[in-house]
Amino acid sequence: MWFHWDNDDLILTLQVQPKASRDQLVGPLEDAFKVRITAPPVDGKANAHLIKYLAKAFGVPRAQVMLEAGETARRKRVRICDPQTLPPPLGGLAESSA
Repeated sequence: MWFHWDNDDLILTLQVQPKASRDQLVGPLEDAFKVRITAPPVDGKANAHLIKYLAKAFGVPRAQVMLEAGETARRKRVRICDPQTLPPPLGGLAESSA
């Protein structure tokens, strides 16, 4: 499973594609959720951009998006503390929080 709730926090397993033509939440891909970002995978730019993008998508400050695993890999585990909104590709997760 590519997501789970830890109390009010959402934990996502992401497959990140850097250097894409646009930022996009693509959808489930096997046991991860595919995300495209425009930043290159150089000097932490992709991770910083991913955190900024996810913070905006979930309506939280950047400090509430934490990279838990996969700093140098395309497969990453991210914690979003108390997400305020769920972007359309992830809207069905609200029912799974119970």
